[in-house]
Amino acid sequence: MPIEKSAGAVVFRKEKGKLIYLLIQYGLGHWGFPRGNLAKGESWQEAAEREIVEETDLKGIKFIHDFKEVSKFFYKKDGETIYKIVTFFLAETTEEEIKLSFEHKDYKWLEYNEAFDLITYKDSKETLKKAENFLKKKISIISAQ
Repeated sequence: MPIEKSAGAVVFRKEKGKLIYLLIQYGLGHWGFPRGNLAKGESWQEAAEREIVEETDLKGIKFIHDFKEVSKFFYKKDGETIYKIVTFFLAETTEEEIKLSFEHKDYKWLEYNEAFDLITYKDSKETLKKAENFLKKKISIISAQ
């Protein structure tokens, strides 16, 4: 059975003291995070960074260490079952302007609840929830210092 490896990131920025998340709409209509398949010899994080740049033109991103979420599932492609492994990182940007690739229809910067409601797939919703909890915990530790 073929294995497909993909990497991406939950991209966020801070706006007026709030966390705002980037969602992109794929050509088939579903909403999620920037991601794509690993190129030969590429690390998971290198692939995630390349895909963010290719899909959104965001170049000023900073990966947040200690966050990695892995999703595994099966899907059918041309009648064949594919085992897919997707690794998501967490990446911060200060940029707001996005230039979408031809593969995508739309993008939105949304607060957590709106983003959670818009995301199409359950595993991506779970990834967003874990990212939000991770960031809130990190912020409260920083605030307490």
